[in-house]
Amino acid sequence: MKTLLFITPELPYPAQSGGKVKSLKLLHALADKYQVTLACPLKMEDAQYVDEFHAISPCVQHLHQDVSIPRTPRNLILSYVRSIPLNVHRTYSQQLKNNIAALANEQDVVFLDHYEVYSYLPADYKGLTVYHAHNAYFKMWERYALLPGNPVMRGAAYMESRRVKKYEAKAANHTDLCFAAPNDAQELAKAGVTVDKLHDTFHLGDDQQLELPDLQYVNTEEKLMYVGFLGWEPNIQGLLWFIEQVWPKLVARRPDLRFDIVGKGPDNRLQEAAALWEGIDLKGFVPDLQKIYNHARVCVAPLLFGSGMKVKVLDAMARGMPTVTTSVGAEGIDIELGRHLLVADEPMEMATQIECLLSDPELWLRLQTQSRALIAERYTWRQLFIQMHRTIEAGLRDKRNTAFDHAEQRLQHVG
Repeated sequence: MKTLLFITPELPYPAQSGGKVKSLKLLHALADKYQVTLACPLKMEDAQYVDEFHAISPCVQHLHQDVSIPRTPRNLILSYVRSIPLNVHRTYSQQLKNNIAALANEQDVVFLDHYEVYSYLPADYKGLTVYHAHNAYFKMWERYALLPGNPVMRGAAYMESRRVKKYEAKAANHTDLCFAAPNDAQELAKAGVTVDKLHDTFHLGDDQQLELPDLQYVNTEEKLMYVGFLGWEPNIQGLLWFIEQVWPKLVARRPDLRFDIVGKGPDNRLQEAAALWEGIDLKGFVPDLQKIYNHARVCVAPLLFGSGMKVKVLDAMARGMPTVTTSVGAEGIDIELGRHLLVADEPMEMATQIECLLSDPELWLRLQTQSRALIAERYTWRQLFIQMHRTIEAGLRDKRNTAFDHAEQRLQHVG
């Protein structure tokens, strides 16, 4: 069985974010074809979950190293001194780099699961290198820089977008294969990544929800729902915009409307904004989301910036929960507006779209049926990994053939 070293920037467990869901799914899929060694720093709460993760891990070996480098002005300056993006600096451990270098050349494949871990790729590694772009991250910084707010923060975000853009392009061009969502691949190509290296992947949700029975409009309440990690800045900013600009328009006409916000680690800004409204409930982490899905009538995903495909939107579509999102929330998904999703970027437009779904059972049923059909047809993990395995296997063949050709040329030269 071939060997693969999977390097990721944080412990991919528990799978409470779209990025961790994808990384954990990747690990299990790759372990079907390879003996997988996992290497990752341990950040924040990761250390407390190591034993629990190892109990369910498909990997044959694990390399971990505690890394605690907070997001501070001092570390931002240090990242400039080292000429690397802030999050690359915050992910780096020399000890982990040494441990990776000691075994990398025994691996047939090194799989870089994020631009942040590109610094761990040994310079002398000769096997197949794969880069998995979770997002075109520089686009998130670019979009954040355009939002209203503190001009110093906006300026810092713009500068970071330039650094991340350069680093992401370098990581993708230095590896043999680059997997990215279609919209991210377009942005990476614009950033200078060789188009031939780019291969489609998708960031998917819980497609097992397709096996659950349809939700019933008559069993729902006049309630909205949102699911996402509430310490992630794109989620925070989107929800603050919704609470401040969309929610007042809704409750002015529907005073009994309620809104369940599900997710761990709510930022202080969110707690303060939600506390002003009786109908908004920050529910924290909910182990069984079906209790939320069964009673809510509309899912909202108000994202103002970000990149890649949004797992929270795909999850809702797979469950058949009619969803209103923004253009950012819908990007990368091959949808027809009004058939699979409703999309609105202005507060009044979003409020109107939500009201339509709250009161129109026929529209509600159409979105439910068509969104589930689209996920089943285009966006399942099985379909994704079949194609990914084929691409990696083809890359290994090309690598072997190239190495053989070079060996022949050297022999001919000696002869």
